[in-house]
Amino acid sequence: MYTVSAHINDLTVVPVPLDLTPRAGFPLRPDAINEALSVDPDIKIVYICSPGNPTGALVNPEHVKAVLDHPTWNGVVVVDEAYVDFAADGSSLAPWVTGYPNLAVMQTLSKAFGLAGIRLGAAFVSTEVARLLNNLKAPYSISSPTSILASTALKPEGLAVMRKHVSAILAQRQRLLEELPKIPGIGRFLGGTDANFLLVEILDAPNGNPDNGPALKLYEELAETKGVVVRFRGKEAGCNGCLRISVGTETENTRLLERMRECLASIHAA
Repeated sequence: MYTVSAHINDLTVVPVPLDLTPRAGFPLRPDAINEALSVDPDIKIVYICSPGNPTGALVNPEHVKAVLDHPTWNGVVVVDEAYVDFAADGSSLAPWVTGYPNLAVMQTLSKAFGLAGIRLGAAFVSTEVARLLNNLKAPYSISSPTSILASTALKPEGLAVMRKHVSAILAQRQRLLEELPKIPGIGRFLGGTDANFLLVEILDAPNGNPDNGPALKLYEELAETKGVVVRFRGKEAGCNGCLRISVGTETENTRLLERMRECLASIHAA
């Protein structure tokens, strides 16, 4: 969506791919980012997603620091932490904004809080950046119902509900990490385990290699005949043969595992 928003506003996007080395976990490449910033000082914003999507991996804080410490570039580093509530405690870089005036950390109530419908997020920024954002935003950008629901969710009682749900998701994430590899045709987990989804390879039958063919067939069969929706990510760099699987409830995950086993057996037998 960053690319879509940039194009809508007639802005240029300068992509710097993650490290796509197998088993590397898709780490950031701060040297490559800094090189791009040095070559083009007109770049104003760097967007970093942590945990990434579809990688599910936290970004190494030292890599973010390396970009923030660029000696000549004068811009804002934005770290999108939409999924950070599913990572280990202390993973957020929000406290860093007190030391880095050019850092903005974004979070949302759409994921762990389950409040996507109210369309509300938050940015942790320095006073200077906050003043700039407040000057740009519409005067009534947050509705009263949204404000009331968000305030309720952020009270101690609401936070307790969120943490209970997150705990259940983390337990089910561990279950999928243990159970998915037992299904013939499931390959490696790529990326990390810091979000509420997993990125997993789907293998072909003859050679046992990750393959977009069976991955796409599995995605389609699950959605069209089994009532289970996952996301095909095989066209993204470094994700050949990969599906992104969101962690559901215990019942949903049981159904997922059963249906995946059925579909893969059928696909490999064909």
